[in-house]
Amino acid sequence: MQKVSIDEFQQYPLKYLNQVEAGESFIIIQADKEIAELKPIQSANKLVRPFGLCAGEFTVPDDFDAPLPEDILNAFEGG
Repeated sequence: MQKVSIDEFQQYPLKYLNQVEAGESFIIIQADKEIAELKPIQSANKLVRPFGLCAGEFTVPDDFDAPLPEDILNAFEGG
């Protein structure tokens, strides 16, 4: 990862931002101390699961939304 001084970054911010947009990452340093990392944001589209990812792997029973039996309801409600 390339290191860039804060002074260099302040002089040419668009240069470095364009490089980040192209996929590069930078460590910004000040007085030989690393103070920040500048890197591209991961696209939200990569994090979205495709529709129907688990299609056919399980079946939902017909009584899925039926009321729970009294003994189970009482266990949840503390009764």
